[in-house]
Amino acid sequence: MTHPLPAFWAVIPAAGVGARMAADRPKQYLMLGGQTLIEHSLDCFLDHPTLKGVVVSIADDDPYWPGLRCASDGRIRRASGGAERADSVLNALLLLHAQGAADDDWVLVHDAARPNLARTDLDRLLVELADDPVGGLLAVPARDTLKRAGADGRVSATIDRSTIWQAYTPQMFRLGLLHRALAECLVADVAVTDESSAIEWAGHAPRLIEGRSDNIKVTRPEDLEWLRQRWAGRR
Repeated sequence: MTHPLPAFWAVIPAAGVGARMAADRPKQYLMLGGQTLIEHSLDCFLDHPTLKGVVVSIADDDPYWPGLRCASDGRIRRASGGAERADSVLNALLLLHAQGAADDDWVLVHDAARPNLARTDLDRLLVELADDPVGGLLAVPARDTLKRAGADGRVSATIDRSTIWQAYTPQMFRLGLLHRALAECLVADVAVTDESSAIEWAGHAPRLIEGRSDNIKVTRPEDLEWLRQRWAGRR
């Protein structure tokens, strides 16, 4: 018997400036296939039947978001972006709490500049973590040989890649657990680069769900060019 997919909220932290792209605007507003990256990142969630709603965390002075068609979508709420990713996500969770979301609700946090999320990956995450006591994240096993660098820029060791995974998004956790973990990290001045890091610091072990390797985050110009060529090939 097939179990129904759990209902969930999506959170999109989108207050970064993407300095490594060297573009005239934050990278989430760069164009790909006739839409901005953030619109593509939102589409997979907005098309999903079990979505409860989305919170997008955006800088208060962001001049680009109001001009997007999705900015007027009633399913999307806007929260204030913070100085770091953890601040932006925490602000989104606080907004969800204020609007009646429950601690046991699932929250999926996804990068604004990760526009190639496949529906099959989203469904796999929801299915495999539906009853998980902790939650988890999409990830990809390391494929290349990995080196540890020394202070002199030379190889100090070769790392066993069989236990190494590259963390992707979405990352899926219960609202209450994620809220507490992020808040405690901020109070303790612990730097976390993703939601799983906060959950790990709180003493839990998130589950790794293998996803597609083309669910890449646009970080450098060549990432966007790769996606443009891939999407052109689809058409």
